[in-house]
Amino acid sequence: MRRFARENSLSLFFLAIFALALGGQAIAGHNLYNEEALAHGESQIGFWRYLTSSSFGQAVMENWQSEYLQFSLFALATVWLLQKGSPESKELDQAGTESDREQRVGRHAREDSPRWSKYGDWRTTIYSNSLILVMSLIFFASWFAQSVTGWTAHNQELKTHAEPTLSWLSYVGSSEFWESTLQNWQSEFLAVGSFAILVVYLRQRGSPESKPVGAPSEGATGKEG
Repeated sequence: MRRFARENSLSLFFLAIFALALGGQAIAGHNLYNEEALAHGESQIGFWRYLTSSSFGQAVMENWQSEYLQFSLFALATVWLLQKGSPESKELDQAGTESDREQRVGRHAREDSPRWSKYGDWRTTIYSNSLILVMSLIFFASWFAQSVTGWTAHNQELKTHAEPTLSWLSYVGSSEFWESTLQNWQSEFLAVGSFAILVVYLRQRGSPESKPVGAPSEGATGKEG
């Protein structure tokens, strides 16, 4: 168990703080929901009822979809786009999908290579893009979940004010939906773009996301230095 924890400590750490943050969000969101309900003379709901509500689902999903969009685009963009001096970029002469030899696929696969990398047919093509495919699938699923939960929560609010409800398509085309969606997207894009630039000049000793402390700034791209 100790060995497993050590070898998987990075993913276990983020899984743990994810669970803590999600739990904290649920508690704070439940309190806020009931405070607003009380202020409007509406009935309060229990914690478990809140966890299955559209209000909680929307709050969670709108963040999930933006995160998966961020990493999907970053993984795809770094195939072709470069940033001189950044360890988050490939070396300046390696833009593109690279050769089969460099990627160790088909007849260039090694004995210990994953099985689907060895076939050299449609299975290798799928496996070659499996990260983007899965990340994109999660993004679209969470984006759709956000739209449905947001639509439901929005219509519930309209009903309390005796106003006509909206169809799903009308809600997805509304300014309210896109304001909350783009609010998350722009912050993710800013974070990724600024990180790619900051690691050109700044260092974190011992981190694989940083170049060695003594490596030159613009003179070392990718894992050079």
